[in-house]
Amino acid sequence: MRLIYLVNQRLPIEKAYGIQIAKMCEAFAGLGLDLELVFPRRGNPSKTKKNVFDYFEVKKNFKEVMLPSLDFYLPGKLDIIAVSLKSFLSAFQLFLYSVLKKSDIIYSRDELPLFFLSFFKKNLVFEAHKFSKKRGLFYRRFKKKKLKVITISQGLKNEFLKFGFKFEDVLVAPDAVDLEAFDIGISKESARKELNLPESKKLIGYVGQLRTMGMKKGIDDLISSLKFLPEEVSLVLVGGNKFDIDFYKKISENKNLNERILFIGRVKHSLIPFYLKAFDVLTMPFPFNQHYALYMSPLKLFEYMASHRPIVATNLSSIQEILNEKNSVLIEPENPKNLAEGIKFTLENESLVENLANQAFQDVKNYTWNKRTSKILDFILEPE
Repeated sequence: MRLIYLVNQRLPIEKAYGIQIAKMCEAFAGLGLDLELVFPRRGNPSKTKKNVFDYFEVKKNFKEVMLPSLDFYLPGKLDIIAVSLKSFLSAFQLFLYSVLKKSDIIYSRDELPLFFLSFFKKNLVFEAHKFSKKRGLFYRRFKKKKLKVITISQGLKNEFLKFGFKFEDVLVAPDAVDLEAFDIGISKESARKELNLPESKKLIGYVGQLRTMGMKKGIDDLISSLKFLPEEVSLVLVGGNKFDIDFYKKISENKNLNERILFIGRVKHSLIPFYLKAFDVLTMPFPFNQHYALYMSPLKLFEYMASHRPIVATNLSSIQEILNEKNSVLIEPENPKNLAEGIKFTLENESLVENLANQAFQDVKNYTWNKRTSKILDFILEPE
């Protein structure tokens, strides 16, 4: 069975969606599918590892196809026009590549190439990671052509159902984790020595982008929570670009907390399991907004669960689709004091939170890339 996975974005990329796409392709191919990952050739910030397999450290069990594509920039605010034009042109290239190709499934997270293909092909699958009424043109077309839709949360599925999609045409498949990569046999002490982290401190950990799509991710609340915690507690932030790191460094300096915060910046994905093992507590302080509350399924959630470390997270609906009081500590969003109380609880109740961490690990066994792709493939192949 042949699957073409279309990506109308630059690859490799340092953002989480790049990891998700690479892991999905690896897992689909692991099920025996003949898979092509097709994407436009664009400027790549990675100077040493430029192919998907090396950059994301996945098996070479599928084919990478990089299409020649225009890559240009315009000054200032005009660059928005350049981005839109490049997206349209590369979507059309992806369409041209796949329209005449023999395939059993054409799969994508990007609406535009699927929109073009919907006039010629029937074997199309759309994986949705957000919902916007501005994309109504695409959704109406997908609904009319009865495309199978994969959503990463129940809240996101509900949006498509309200738009008029049939219940049986939409599948909820949250994101996942590579258990072998994250369930590593290393102690907290050894991980700290390996990463040159303070060995005597209580370390709160956060891993991932510091902002996404221009939205805050609760890092300011994490910083503020330190005021309510003992001096021995430090915060370690792994990830973020230079602009965001500088932004939050200024905030920490203004609050006189800079000596209690370590900004690690971006690291190889293969190092993240070691950082998670090095921390006393893992945090996800997402603020409340529609995207975070209803649409997201963050990779860090499943990576945290696989690390055998206690998790403190905000009690948003999307988070509570996976986490509960039996596998985590849930706190109010945008409440630094309550966040501090949750962190303090985990630090002071070691045996209890160990049970929470163990339960989280047992629960995350249901969310592997292999299980996710198997579930999706079964859904795609269901007779109408």
